[in-house]
Amino acid sequence: MRHDFGIGDPTEYDQPYEVTSFAKKHGLTIRAADAVLFAKGPSRPACDAAALAFLGAVAAYAKKQSAR
Repeated sequence: MRHDFGIGDPTEYDQPYEVTSFAKKHGLTIRAADAVLFAKGPSRPACDAAALAFLGAVAAYAKKQSAR
């Protein structure tokens, strides 16, 4: 009985991201992507969550700065 639920290859989650592909996936600069991967790697789900949190923080900061 398979329980993959169509989410792709389960071994993919065990492989660390390559910096440029991670940066492209999340719209990050190479420098920002490298920092996220260094802080949260090699877990892909943790890196994906951290990238979303980073982008949310950047957006909140930009909104705060534009309100001044």
